[in-house]
Amino acid sequence: MTATRIDTETAVRLVGDAVTAPSMHNAQPWRFVLRRDSDVIELHGDPERAMPRTDPDHRALHLGCAAALFNLRVSAARHRLGTHVELLPDVSAPWLLATIAFGDAYAGAGDEPADLYGALRRRHTSRQPFSDEPVPAALLDGLRAAARLEGCRLTVPDSWHAETVLALVRDAEHREEMDPPAQAETAAWTGGAPGAAPARRDGIPASAFGPHSAGGPGPVRDFGRARSIPGRPWATFEKRPQLALLGSPGDTTADWLRAGQALERVLLQATADGLATSMTSQPLEWPELRWTVRDPLASVGHVQMVLRLGYGPSGEATPRRPVAEVLDVR
Repeated sequence: MTATRIDTETAVRLVGDAVTAPSMHNAQPWRFVLRRDSDVIELHGDPERAMPRTDPDHRALHLGCAAALFNLRVSAARHRLGTHVELLPDVSAPWLLATIAFGDAYAGAGDEPADLYGALRRRHTSRQPFSDEPVPAALLDGLRAAARLEGCRLTVPDSWHAETVLALVRDAEHREEMDPPAQAETAAWTGGAPGAAPARRDGIPASAFGPHSAGGPGPVRDFGRARSIPGRPWATFEKRPQLALLGSPGDTTADWLRAGQALERVLLQATADGLATSMTSQPLEWPELRWTVRDPLASVGHVQMVLRLGYGPSGEATPRRPVAEVLDVR
């Protein structure tokens, strides 16, 4: 790959697209560095945005950073740039998660993700009810293929295991309710009055909580269960949520980084296919529950995320930190 010069303006465009990625509680735990001497962009994790109680090993932090990495690859492909990604390039710098070098103009061949660019800013986590219309098998096959391109597997649990996963979600919610440090950590990243000007450029505002579930526990994380939010509506969610489990062969830091890229590729492909999506991480935040999320009849490996798919509103946009806060030029 012939090296390509990356100026500051190009880096700003690429990082501006990268930061539309999802992350746990929208903490946006990433930093980017443009090395002008080598025309390389570095991706760093930001430990100051870690969640030590609910993500003590930083697994979710790595997933979010890797999702941003995939978005950067999408943006580069859209701007006709080839990329060469090296994960964890320096064992002495554990928060340096990846380096991205740029090369020959993208030619539109192979599995580069330029076609997903249009979905970058349309993808939002939806905590709204979905219809009961099933997702066609052909679309599910396409999402499975998207995960495989990043070295991961996406499986669709049958009805009995989907019920098991939803029961684990409720179990995890009850555990958090009995764990004040976990409650405080979640509360620190969520809230804000609906309709008010955002006081911060991260976290999940109340406007993105979605409605209360009117028919018992809902299939999405309800950040407003323990607080009163004036004007928040009630709604009936789908009877049989359509879930998918994203898994990786191993459970190392490198596996998390591959899984985060697979997660974002799947989410963008689903958005391009007209699907709404949300993510459920609660049972994955409790080690004693995480292993039971895995379907014993499927070779999904280590479950990294539970996804909910369907037809419905795309969800409310959440704030993003400005590029100037997350990109250093050196």
